[in-house]
Amino acid sequence: MYATSPPESVHALDVERLHAPDITFVTARADDGTLLGCGALKQHDATLGELKSMRTTAAARGRGVGAAVLGHLLDVARDRGLARVSLETGAEEYFAPARRLYARHGFVPCAPFADYTHDPLSVYLTLAL
Repeated sequence: MYATSPPESVHALDVERLHAPDITFVTARADDGTLLGCGALKQHDATLGELKSMRTTAAARGRGVGAAVLGHLLDVARDRGLARVSLETGAEEYFAPARRLYARHGFVPCAPFADYTHDPLSVYLTLAL
């Protein structure tokens, strides 16, 4: 994310943070084990989850990998009884495919949530489960 956004607008989790107990990290792989994509669900409390670290490899783009990871994480959130899943993504054109993916799955704009504050380079989205 540091390659596409200024440091103060990067909200990605580093590898160490992905191991925290409030994070569920999943990967999507090809039959041969090749990594195709990943994503994480951070549980803020009993009702709110946050999507984090959603990525797909260049080779996997347009093949439904992102949608599959998103669908799995939303199922995890539902299984946990969460009422809402929110996310922060970039406002720049580079992030337009991600915003379209989330919109196709019912996410709508929202105000900053949890510990986020207004950032002109961020878009906040949410989905009631």
